[in-house]
Amino acid sequence: MYLQHFQLSEPPFTLTPDTGFFFNQGSHQEALNVLLVALHNGEGFIKVTGEVGTGKTLLCRQLLNLLQAHAVTAYLPNPFLNPTGLRMALAGELRIEFARNIGQHRLLQLIYERLAQYSAEGRRVVLVVDEAQTIPDDSLEALRLLTNLETEKRKLLQVVLFAQPELDRRLQREEFRQLRQRVAFSYQLRPLDAGALERYVRHRLSIAGYRGADLYDRRAMRCLYRASGGVPRLVNLLCHKSLMLAYGCNAKRVSRKHLLSAFRDTEAVRHPARRWVKSASTLLGTLALTGASLMMACSL
Repeated sequence: MYLQHFQLSEPPFTLTPDTGFFFNQGSHQEALNVLLVALHNGEGFIKVTGEVGTGKTLLCRQLLNLLQAHAVTAYLPNPFLNPTGLRMALAGELRIEFARNIGQHRLLQLIYERLAQYSAEGRRVVLVVDEAQTIPDDSLEALRLLTNLETEKRKLLQVVLFAQPELDRRLQREEFRQLRQRVAFSYQLRPLDAGALERYVRHRLSIAGYRGADLYDRRAMRCLYRASGGVPRLVNLLCHKSLMLAYGCNAKRVSRKHLLSAFRDTEAVRHPARRWVKSASTLLGTLALTGASLMMACSL
């Protein structure tokens, strides 16, 4: 809707994890460096945790892209599986053909043979698990046992877990002490600080083709940081809505007024001071508004 108005080639603030917009600064770049070093060293378990919306899935997919040329990768985006389902999912990712009624001992044997084959070829195998906090307890243990597959010199399977902080709390339980000791490297993603948030917004606009002066003035940026807390998903959502509002008002820059209206229309944000919110027009009564109705809303 607003692409032509701001001379953009694509939407800059979508909520889908597009690796073309990966922001290689701050905690995301630090986490990626930790992952690459740990995988290079052959560690068995590596864990990255972060609150909802901090960019775990985007980091996960960026890692998969970087590993494609150097390792065999298996990806489980939804690991809410029992142990049998987990092993079958891994076998499927490794392109192992097997009957659906196969016994678990035979399936494990096939997995071991395929991992040993890759090892003999000098290829590492990395299992990347997103939303790892959803893995059932018995499947976590099954995952630990899979990392017991090894030669005398190295692990046949490395596992990277991306999870919400709930996983950290689960691993503190006594029954997970063995798995806890297997986690060689761990990193916690942090929200963007105020400076990084400004660079993040400029970065995404630049990738989307914007070449003009800063679209967000200093006051708008302060409001954006206060409301989002630096959480990338909320930043994207608020920026998208505020660009819609600026377009609807035929404005060339996003003002604090546009952001305040976006705040009122968005749940789960840190709302600014009440007196600010009351002074803002509610221009986003619904995202189904057409461009014409947005223009009318600017006069409210």
